[in-house]
Amino acid sequence: MRNLLYVLAIMVVVAWAIGFMGYSAGGLIHLLLVIALISVLLGIIQGRRRK
Repeated sequence: MRNLLYVLAIMVVVAWAIGFMGYSAGGLIHLLLVIALISVLLGIIQGRRRK
């Protein structure tokens, strides 16, 4: 499950970079980026608690 979060985070960062450079997708891309970062941070925090 953790690998899935990292893959999704990378995909969102790539989509954000494309949107930031050329397309005007605006707030949706930035919102997805924030959600991806929160998901990765939660995964890291929860991973440390389980050990």
